[in-house]
Amino acid sequence: MKRHRMGPLAAAGLAASLAVPACSVGGQPGPQHTSAGYDAALNAVVNPSARRGGTIIFDNSTAPDSTDPGNTYYAYTWNTARLYGRTLVTYRSAPGAAGLQLVPDLATGLGKVSDHGLAWTYHLRPGIRFEDGTAVTSQDVKYAVERSYARDVLPGGPSYFTLLLNDPAYPGPYKDNTPGKMGLTSITTPDAATIVFHLQRPFADFDYVAAFPQTVPVPPAKDTGANYQRHPVSTGPYMFASYQPGKQLTLVKNPHWDPATDPSREQLADTMVVNLHVHPDMIDANLIHNYAQVDQGGFGVQAAARAQILASPQLKDNADNPITGLLWFASINTKVKPLDNVHCRRAVQYAADKTAFQTAFGGPVAGGDIASTVLPPALTGFHRFDLYHALTQPHGDLAKARQELAACGQPDGFTTTLAYRADSPNQTAAATAEQQALSRAGIKVALQGYSGSTFDDLLGTPAYVHQHDLGLAINGWAADWPDGFGFLYNLTAGPAIQPAGNTNIEELNDPVVNGLFAKALATGNAAARNAIWPQIDRQVMADAVILPGVYGRALLYRNPHLTNVYVQQAYGGYDYANLGLK
Repeated sequence: MKRHRMGPLAAAGLAASLAVPACSVGGQPGPQHTSAGYDAALNAVVNPSARRGGTIIFDNSTAPDSTDPGNTYYAYTWNTARLYGRTLVTYRSAPGAAGLQLVPDLATGLGKVSDHGLAWTYHLRPGIRFEDGTAVTSQDVKYAVERSYARDVLPGGPSYFTLLLNDPAYPGPYKDNTPGKMGLTSITTPDAATIVFHLQRPFADFDYVAAFPQTVPVPPAKDTGANYQRHPVSTGPYMFASYQPGKQLTLVKNPHWDPATDPSREQLADTMVVNLHVHPDMIDANLIHNYAQVDQGGFGVQAAARAQILASPQLKDNADNPITGLLWFASINTKVKPLDNVHCRRAVQYAADKTAFQTAFGGPVAGGDIASTVLPPALTGFHRFDLYHALTQPHGDLAKARQELAACGQPDGFTTTLAYRADSPNQTAAATAEQQALSRAGIKVALQGYSGSTFDDLLGTPAYVHQHDLGLAINGWAADWPDGFGFLYNLTAGPAIQPAGNTNIEELNDPVVNGLFAKALATGNAAARNAIWPQIDRQVMADAVILPGVYGRALLYRNPHLTNVYVQQAYGGYDYANLGLK
């Protein structure tokens, strides 16, 4: 995921605002209610209630990539879109591991796959309507998916449909010149309640793709292309009342949402207001003093609020510290010499200082747990192992590093370049720390900083990486869906390597890894398929192409005035679809 979950830079200078009530942004200060306890929302629903009424205020330090469900790739916007858009399937509204389970949403059940694995069929629930009362049909879902092909108009969402369906050359509905505008031939709609996806090859994880917001129905007559984000036509419990991009979004109740058709959402609050571009420290103050109830981005509180919350038993009891599903790591390129030798890559693994990496990203609470695998613990398929002693010798194993340097023909070490985001204090600190750590083994690292606006584009172009000898790069990654394929494929599979927009920065093209992906996708049994992900993880670590840093965490403040609060693991933060107010 792009992501999805990479938060804004922490700002300084407003620490004093945490101690006094913040300027009102629409909420009302009030007495603090009895707390449920630290981490209470990780595995339980805090303040369960069916009470209706009131306005929930969301603050965001930045702005969504898009409010168009078909044009977004951030976790928090996917979470927010559940308020006004329904997908074919969705994630169970539940805390803990249950929140990773797929359940029907628009559809009556999960997809029914054909014997040959090339066709997936969904039947729509009866009685689902748009906000204007018009019935939702399978054609509206098909049209929504067709929009994802129009990358020139809607470039922001995932591209899995283009990769999986039978007609990848389809130009999208805005350039469709076929007679009668037949649209995608790989999606058929035998009747108004049935939609069938025809795949190029079997893909056992297709239900996860059907959970993307790109399956939120779009009525063709209401589609305004890039401007559709100003008022997506709702199928969820809330609808757009007003939207000023970059400023504020207001949602109100959708009168044509029928709770009888929707077991995943509630319609408790009367109104939801999202304030954009609010200073991060001001968000923390607003949450603590109840001028806002939710940090929409879900990136966690800033340093000043973190210190205040952890020092106060009352405030700490209203906080949660989930593992977000994000991995912070350093990629090790297999095409840049001498890192094309696996023993040189293993020397980097052993020489790295994992504690220093963790400290650079904020320590155990804000940064996360020291990582020894590629798959984070929150994902299906995680299995803990430690090939390079990251957990037992977190400051590095220099003796083993020197053995690997000798094995790769570089007994005195070598020189390489490490790329990082210079506008990220965390990445800058991590790059500097690892430069010092690797030097202990004789590995000399030149630092090369880039701006955030160019970092992904440059690192995603292998020719640029080779030209500038970028052997190492600090990066972050989260899953497109919460299993091994959703996290590992675009990061480590050989077929995922692209001349531009490349996410396999390591350029790993291991036949063993590729074969395990192929085996997994041809395996219909979920348990057998999930048993393959740790095998891929272990092989990738044996290839030493990813230096895991930390499994990301965030310290979230759980406003005690909210009801039905719990961490939804699929989104790495609180589930917005069921919130209410005391």
